[in-house]
Amino acid sequence: MKIYWDGKSKNIIGPRVRMYREQAKLSQRALAEKLQLMGYDFSDLTILRIESGKRFVPDYEVKALAKFFGISYQDLLDE
Repeated sequence: MKIYWDGKSKNIIGPRVRMYREQAKLSQRALAEKLQLMGYDFSDLTILRIESGKRFVPDYEVKALAKFFGISYQDLLDE
């Protein structure tokens, strides 16, 4: 597996996740809880680390987040 990292952020979806979470008026904890109810393994720390760019995000988590927000994968991946 090849991982691309620009030295600043370990993912490109963090800002979009934060934007969609705030638009939904959810805390990081509330988002994690809703994702857990959907059967995904997220915690508030996971959301924090994704949003702050301190965590690589595997494809299945991108899929879970897109599904939760009702958006396409591309919406999360566009910068």
